[in-house]
Amino acid sequence: MNLVITKAYISSDAGWFMDVFNVIDHDGNKITDKEDIDYIQRRLESNASFAPSLRGSVGVMPSEEYTSIELSGTDRPGLLSEVCAVLADLGCNVVNAEIWTHNARAAAVVHVTDESTGCAIKDPTHLSTIKDLLCNVLRGDDDLKTANMKLSPPGVTNRGRRLHQIMFADRDYERVGGTGVEGVENKSPRPHVTLFDCIQKEYTVITMRSKDRPKLLFDIICTLTDMQYVVFHGVVKTGRMEAYQEFFIRHVDGLPISSEAERERVAQCLEAAIERRASEGMELELCTEDRVGLLSDITKIFRENSLCIKRAEISTKGGKAIDTFYVTDVTGNAVDPKMIDSICRQIGHTILKVKKHRSNASPPKAPQGTTMGFLFGNLFKARSFQNFKLIRSYS
Repeated sequence: MNLVITKAYISSDAGWFMDVFNVIDHDGNKITDKEDIDYIQRRLESNASFAPSLRGSVGVMPSEEYTSIELSGTDRPGLLSEVCAVLADLGCNVVNAEIWTHNARAAAVVHVTDESTGCAIKDPTHLSTIKDLLCNVLRGDDDLKTANMKLSPPGVTNRGRRLHQIMFADRDYERVGGTGVEGVENKSPRPHVTLFDCIQKEYTVITMRSKDRPKLLFDIICTLTDMQYVVFHGVVKTGRMEAYQEFFIRHVDGLPISSEAERERVAQCLEAAIERRASEGMELELCTEDRVGLLSDITKIFRENSLCIKRAEISTKGGKAIDTFYVTDVTGNAVDPKMIDSICRQIGHTILKVKKHRSNASPPKAPQGTTMGFLFGNLFKARSFQNFKLIRSYS
């Protein structure tokens, strides 16, 4: 629903749970529409959540409306342009997609239709050709992690959740060195993740401090769930620019983390989860009439002007293409505004625009004092909960 969580209190004990979320809409306003509130309540009380298993491979997943293509490989300048060119040449129309890059790796979930039918691609020969050619693009000349692509079983998975799973399986959380594009260091402030033991209650405590952004809590919880950890208690606190989170977790077997190596691995994976969707680079918005090959043409212009696409969200609605790109130069630095102005003139100032952001304010200070004492107080003194339900606040 594109809602933003500003604060959250999560607690469970003796078979009961109570979670409290303070939410606002994407414009920062309180939710007042009764239909929206009723919809939230119906969805939460229906317990209709779907938790798909982690699939360690990527491939092409057909449905009735579109064909879902999942990709991962080594990131390099112009990679998305090459992928889009192959799809355009094969008569595939990109209807929506999401592309992430992190730590020299790239992953994408792309939904395409057949240019001739406007529906999913069902011809086995056509699907096989798409897979073979995209594999060649992803491998490049020196990719030691070759791309594996196969037909995936049908299923319904949140696109962001699936991207986390693909990049986790690709071990993007392992830091790389070197020089060149693959060795470019992310110049954004790194998230701060710490883990320690709560011995008296047999929990592992995770604290995280990072720049705030939409879907931050979702990304963290997806990662913990896919790593087979359960959150029993937690607090989320956000300011204008920063988010502070603390969780008490155990493995699904009921035990806390017992080794230093696993603590380090969890910290690395959570840092990666925070960074993958971070808005690195200049944000460009494109809005125009959709057509087959549009994305290929746009990304080709970016490539010819030495822009690197760090993240992208592609969508179509009512015959319109509505795309967002986050771009840097090939070294990972900010793009020259004159270069962007030249590209906007080439594409059209009414079609491609630079999104303006509010000036950064000083981040709030993290909670003072001992973390556990500040956030939870006497939380663990309570040994049982009553039957709670969603409570709506109109105040």
